This record gives sequence, C-alpha cells and structure tokens, in this order.
Amino acid sequence: MAPGGTGTFVYFAFGSNMLKERLHLENPSATYLDTGRLKDYQLDFGVWGRGAENSWHGGVATIRESPGSEVWGVVWTLDRDHQDTLDKQEGIHVGIYSPLEVRVESSNHGEMLCRTYQMNNFHARPPSPQWCVVAPSRTDFLMITLAGCTR
Repeated sequence: MAPGGTGTFVYFAFGSNMLKERLHLENPSATYLDTGRLKDYQLDFGVWGRGAENSWHGGVATIRESPGSEVWGVVWTLDRDHQDTLDKQEGIHVGIYSPLEVRVESSNHGEMLCRTYQMNNFHARPPSPQWCVVAPSRTDFLMITLAGCTR
C-alpha cells in the first residue's frame, strides 16, 4: 500500500504543488515519489466563493468527483511535521480547501492512500495565467508531470 512510515505522509498534488520549487517554499521535506492517477475525479479551475479574487488572478486547481474521469498528478512524501504547513498553504484554516484521503494508482508503488485537497464553495473560473505557463498544453503538462515537476 502506501509508502511512508509513521513519521511521514503521502500527498497527491495536481495543481501548482506539482512543482517542487512551489511545494518546497513551506514544505522542504517533500520528496518526489511517483506520478499517480486519481480515478473518478476531474481537474477543474475556480475560485473560493462567488466573486472572490486571489493572488493567482484566475482560477486555481481543484478536483471534483466525475465517474469515468481521471486526474494525473505527482505523489510526494512529506514529514508529518509539514502537514500543518501544507494545510495552511492550502487555506484549511479559513475554509478554502478541505483535506481528503483518496486512493491513487501509480506504476511503481501500486495503489496508495494519499492526502489531497478539494476546494470548498467552488465557483468555476478560467485557469490563472501562472497555470498556463506551468502547463500550456496537455503534452507539456504530461512532460512536466513525468519529469517530476522540476524545471
């Protein structure tokens, strides 16, 4: 099942946290484990709350249930000490995202139970300009993901 002992947890990233540089800003223990596929969810972009603005100047990534769909992302291991900093980065304390435990499939580690995040009070918006730089096309997105999300 999931790698990681009692001192670590496994995290499935599907948005900006696929980039090591972004995730390491507050979570330096994050270590790339694998790419993963989350079944029966789809990637979506939006804002928290109607009319909300954010520093990304557009929609940010979230997931929502969608039978038959799939979301590809990066699986990281992090020290348990960084769960609070990851939660804070995702806005748990103000209700922007909620943590979820999801089953993610990976080629090297099989099925893993991972922590991820889903936006609350979601309102669809086009992706932020930053996302378009990170993943300007499906091919580039897959290449970034397969490369372990380093530049």
